[in-house]
Amino acid sequence: MLAAFLTSVVVVWIVGKGALLELGAIVRAGEVAAWQSKWIALPVVIAALWTGSRLTRNIRMAPERFTGLRLARAGFSAAIVTTLLVGTLIGITVPERLRRRQWSFEAAENARGYTLARALLEYRDLHGTLPPQEVLFKELRTIPDPDGLIAEALSFVDANGYDPITAPLAAAAPKNKTLPRGAAIRNASLTATADAPSVSFRNYQLRLPGEDKKLNTDDDLLIRDGLIMTVPEFRDYVASRSSAP
Repeated sequence: MLAAFLTSVVVVWIVGKGALLELGAIVRAGEVAAWQSKWIALPVVIAALWTGSRLTRNIRMAPERFTGLRLARAGFSAAIVTTLLVGTLIGITVPERLRRRQWSFEAAENARGYTLARALLEYRDLHGTLPPQEVLFKELRTIPDPDGLIAEALSFVDANGYDPITAPLAAAAPKNKTLPRGAAIRNASLTATADAPSVSFRNYQLRLPGEDKKLNTDDDLLIRDGLIMTVPEFRDYVASRSSAP
């Protein structure tokens, strides 16, 4: 066990670390070797410790029948040392691997956020407005999606987390008629026609559920007019804007 583990460490050290003569490189090689061999090492460790303990006990209880007690003890000790080495090196890597797992989740969540922000921007460029909440999924599926990224991102969206913001529409002034200042800008609901939407949405806020898959919690991701932030980052952003002169 010990020889096999040390051999795997040396191989990783030479191949992956370039045989760099630094303690950190050797430790990292040991971490990689321990993690790679964890599923093989666990059953081997259990079998070796159980067999070694029985063998050592039998030799000690019947010295007239068996020899090699020192050798058996040395082998059993080597198995224990290997077990401790593998367990320690795996334990060292656990916090870093948990951090990397969190980074990968955040990266995937941000990628979905950027995909949805791009889809909403493309929709607004095409139609001059953003889709209402009740037809969000239907309208965004009309955007060209050759890679299926928009459809995949929409599977993580809760329509209740989407909040389009109403904006005024500019009403066309009649020819040869002078309007009072500001009269050309009217509420969309007053200037709507059968061919034009009654409301124009130019801004929005979209809230995506975080790792807990629940909406309106602190691990949510907020997308506000293409700006992507976590809930704590959004709070800091609002606080900094409110405190700015």
